[in-house]
Amino acid sequence: MICNICPRKCNVDREKAQGFCGVSDKLKISRAALHFYEEPCISGKSGSGTVFFSGCNLKCVYCQNKIIAKGFGKEIDEKRLVEIFFELKEQGANNINLVTPDHFVNRIITALKEAKRQGLDLPIVYNTSGYCNENVIKSLSGLVDIYLTDFKYFNSETSKKYSGAPDYTEVAKKALKAMIKTVGKPKFFENGMLKSGVIVRHLCLPNFANETKDILDHLSEYKDSIIISIMNQFTPIDLENYPEINRTLSEKEYQDIIDYANLIGIKNAYVQEGDTAKESFIPSFCELKGV
Repeated sequence: MICNICPRKCNVDREKAQGFCGVSDKLKISRAALHFYEEPCISGKSGSGTVFFSGCNLKCVYCQNKIIAKGFGKEIDEKRLVEIFFELKEQGANNINLVTPDHFVNRIITALKEAKRQGLDLPIVYNTSGYCNENVIKSLSGLVDIYLTDFKYFNSETSKKYSGAPDYTEVAKKALKAMIKTVGKPKFFENGMLKSGVIVRHLCLPNFANETKDILDHLSEYKDSIIISIMNQFTPIDLENYPEINRTLSEKEYQDIIDYANLIGIKNAYVQEGDTAKESFIPSFCELKGV
């Protein structure tokens, strides 16, 4: 079957070859484990039940998970994916967190329907780069409770240079609107964990504070319909060919961005404190875990 599921529209028969995403149409995951470094209302104390899918349709030059973006992982079927969901629940996961799932969405839908039929009652988190078609979001209605989405760029030249996607902003805007329409405003359990809603992440790039401010201006228009996560954890890895971003974000840069967010009235937001730009915060994919 010809695949045009993502904005790349690469027209590849993924039953016979790999798409731009770097994988075939068979489910492939690199890690399934509790994760404690998501936003507090996602990880909580017991962790988020993350399933890292192999491959990616964006392939940012500064990707922290390049090994899985290139396709590292193990092929599984939908039945095994359902089993993994329940294994994570037994470990105490607050939710099931599907990381970089867009290129497997059809198979994931099948697995989610079966898991819910078997009684899976945890919130489902769709953890995406934001570079996904709005019709994909619509197809997940009733299956996904929480969208944990990126909003990486506002300038097409920036998105083209660092992610090879000059249409990123246009796509991300449409996807975000579809997400909000699908799950509504954020709702929480009594223990403070997120029950449903949209969290929009923005990873601040060094030397791109003005573009970050443009993004915050745009996101502020959604008011209390979203939670914003302003991230300072940019970690430069193998970026010698991109000297302008080959460093961590300075404290001054980040504080200026936070001050701006306050200035324009952003209230529902997470900010990061301390030294988060460390490779130790990146999950290890040297060996398959929980697969």
